[in-house]
Amino acid sequence: MRFVDIKNDIAFRKIFGNEQKSAPLISFLNAALELEGDKRVVSVTLTNPNLFPRIAGEKASILDVRATDQAGRKFVVEMQLAEKDGFDKRVQYYLSRDYSMQINRGEDYPLLNPAYFIGILDFEFSKNGHYHTRHLILDKTTNEHLLKDIEFSFVELPKFQLGLDDLETPIDKWAYFIKHAEELNFIPDYANEDEGLKTAFVEADKHNWSKDDLIAYDNASIAEQDERGKITAAEKKRAKEIARELKKNGVDKEIIKNSTGLSDEEIVEL
Repeated sequence: MRFVDIKNDIAFRKIFGNEQKSAPLISFLNAALELEGDKRVVSVTLTNPNLFPRIAGEKASILDVRATDQAGRKFVVEMQLAEKDGFDKRVQYYLSRDYSMQINRGEDYPLLNPAYFIGILDFEFSKNGHYHTRHLILDKTTNEHLLKDIEFSFVELPKFQLGLDDLETPIDKWAYFIKHAEELNFIPDYANEDEGLKTAFVEADKHNWSKDDLIAYDNASIAEQDERGKITAAEKKRAKEIARELKKNGVDKEIIKNSTGLSDEEIVEL
């Protein structure tokens, strides 16, 4: 067996955005939001099988899946590979808009259903050491949870350090799959305990992909590498601008190196 990189655009949509095989998405939602008993998601309907930009100028390739469950609750699952300015405000804006757009002007507020955002992040977002965090609206003094319709959950992959034998919770198992599936050549035993995870591994096996799917997968990987290259180039350009100003003001070369990450050669060339 050879598994794909789950963080790839095509792989992400194939596993989490497949309306014919919704077990992986259902399992992941229950794991990320720690839903139990009658609160568990049982069935979902995808609400955006074709993903388009949501604001002018935004890339269509932002990896997200929107779904509605049997109780009418709204879910946004997003894969974010690089931190960008305004990420925190963007996710609040999108979820608030999804929440408010459930009703038209003049309709009753009780028709609104809860809305949840689950972000799978390939960068560190929160300041604490936990890889999985949930963000609720709580009373500052008593922690009373009265405003229950908006919730955010984040899975920060760089913080996830558990080994295959250390997995305990459902979200541990999903995080391991998302981060490490590409490194495996077998389906771990733990996946057999969860229909959604087992289906996800099967869907992630390259041997089950068509030639066209594999070509699209490779093209998405190339596009992502190009995007990362643009980000790196922009960061390098900014570092050189800062170094040039520091050098002009007579700042010691070692301080410039430590401040910008540039090499001796790059600083000399400025």
